[in-house]
Amino acid sequence: MSAPSSLSDNSRYEQACDQAIAMCDGNLRSTIKALIMANEYLETELEELQAAIAAGCAPRQQGASGQQTAASHPKSDAA
Repeated sequence: MSAPSSLSDNSRYEQACDQAIAMCDGNLRSTIKALIMANEYLETELEELQAAIAAGCAPRQQGASGQQTAASHPKSDAA
């Protein structure tokens, strides 16, 4: 069982809800529809990434500066 969320987490979620509703001009049905669509998109992205990883085609990793990390560069046997 997870620990109860802190007040700041709750406040952050309340703010995110308010923002999502405002972006849909106060229409709650449109807000829910947009969130469902965004969730489906993210689920599809996750499934595609999992399939790529399972096939050995992991995407290149990037560091915070946008530079490729050492983990993303295979080492050459010719040295």
